[in-house]
Amino acid sequence: MKSVQRHRFLLCASLCLLVFCLLAQQPRKANAPVTGKSRVFLLHADVLTKSADNPDPDAQVLIGNVRFRHDSVYMYCDSACFFEKKNAFEAFDNVKMVQGDTLFLYGDYLYYDGNTQLASVRYNVKMENETTTLLTDSLNYDRVSNVGYFFEGGTLMDEENTLNSSWGEYSPETKVAVFNYDVKLVNPKFTLTSDTLRYSTATKIANIVGPSNIDNGKNHIYSDLGYYTTTTGQAELLNRSVWTNDRRRMTGDSLFYDRGLAYGEAFGNVVFTDEVNKNMMMGEYCYYSDSLAYGFCTDKALAVDYSQGDSLFLHADTLKLYTFNNKTDSLYRETHAYNKVRVFRKDIQAVCDSMVFSSKDSCLRMYHDPVLWNQQQQLLGEEIHVFMNDSTIERANIHNQALSVEQVDSANYNQVKGKDINAYFRAGEVYRVDAIGSVKVVFFPLEKDSTVLLMNVSTTSELNVYVANRKMERMVMKPAAEGTMYPLFDAPAKERFLDTFAWLDAIRPKSKDDVFIWQTKNADQQLKKSTRGAVVLPNQDLFGTSTEKKK
Repeated sequence: MKSVQRHRFLLCASLCLLVFCLLAQQPRKANAPVTGKSRVFLLHADVLTKSADNPDPDAQVLIGNVRFRHDSVYMYCDSACFFEKKNAFEAFDNVKMVQGDTLFLYGDYLYYDGNTQLASVRYNVKMENETTTLLTDSLNYDRVSNVGYFFEGGTLMDEENTLNSSWGEYSPETKVAVFNYDVKLVNPKFTLTSDTLRYSTATKIANIVGPSNIDNGKNHIYSDLGYYTTTTGQAELLNRSVWTNDRRRMTGDSLFYDRGLAYGEAFGNVVFTDEVNKNMMMGEYCYYSDSLAYGFCTDKALAVDYSQGDSLFLHADTLKLYTFNNKTDSLYRETHAYNKVRVFRKDIQAVCDSMVFSSKDSCLRMYHDPVLWNQQQQLLGEEIHVFMNDSTIERANIHNQALSVEQVDSANYNQVKGKDINAYFRAGEVYRVDAIGSVKVVFFPLEKDSTVLLMNVSTTSELNVYVANRKMERMVMKPAAEGTMYPLFDAPAKERFLDTFAWLDAIRPKSKDDVFIWQTKNADQQLKKSTRGAVVLPNQDLFGTSTEKKK
């Protein structure tokens, strides 16, 4: 008997377990009461009634000091409509939602769904998370993802910045906000406007992911991809970002900017433009300091001056820009070019190893085997100074081992050598050449039919050569020259060329693109060794600090 009873008990227990498992697999009805942790609890209300006007028979009207709890979240309001079976409620007036000690949400209206854990707050909405406040009129807060969304305009504020946008979201857990449409970040030191922006209230870093502009009144940055640290003013930007300062603009594949130290660096296909002086520098790397008004460019460095009708192109391994007496009436700038310098403009071309141009006297100083060309005129020496007038060449001074060569035809060259030579230009062409000190001349005068019949070889102390229509017209020698006139057919071969003669057309830049191709002189075309003056550099190091010893 006991065995039969035991079998009956086991059978009933098994059937009950089977029924329980089947019921557990059935979906819960929409209006079935919620039990356990996910249930919304009514904690208090001064008055609880049923509403005859509400179509939902489950609706309970709550009035006065209403309090709800869902999990660890507490919600307060003046009045509410509670739908217990739906696990939801509507709250009206003085709405407050508190989640631990990190999230406080306020508004005039709240609809809360305990099943989806979604809170829809409307009118005069304020969400507070530690030191961050979000203001809007429409906010949906998702407790599952811990993110608040606004879609009718909102303002987010922290210790550093105030941000406004048409649409956005903020996560109290990650401290990250995402803003879209008409985004504006306002800081006492700058303003950032954007189409799309990610911002961390923890790090105060703005992640730029759309067309954005950062402006502090003096400097302006444009970028559509990168990072900007709002506390330090440091920016790391990509996608051809642009930094503009006082009509100077630097663009690069990537850009670094430091607002505190007031300098910027650009990398990759860099273009630095000075709209005031109408020139630019280009290269693979550029640096510019606003506080020092100093910059340099290297790696395929190219300077372009477009202040006149014809642009001047200058290439060197490194280009540097110095500014002196900044923010004064005596301000002037110097551009320094180092190593393998090549210059091209339609009226002049030049090569040398180093070069300095100063706006103080509009002088272009060329050092170490410089060569200057103008039309068929070639000038070379140990050092050449070219003086400009409104970026048009006015005169050139050639110092030590000076040589002027003019091509007459394929076989003959007019040549003048001396200690120094001064060449004068008009409308971009040589019209006079003066040679001083131990002057020697090889001259092929032209007949009326432009043929060459004679060769004149002379020596003197001073020579004035006058040029017309790009051809040597006459010479004046002081004192009277000592020389010989040879019939061309009987001219000695050794007298046809001066001992320092060199025709360097092979290394002459032929176009703006040709400045990047360095050509070296042949061994027999080098100047004689002599003691040359060193390049005069400003009393500044890389960052503009004086290098003079303090007394």
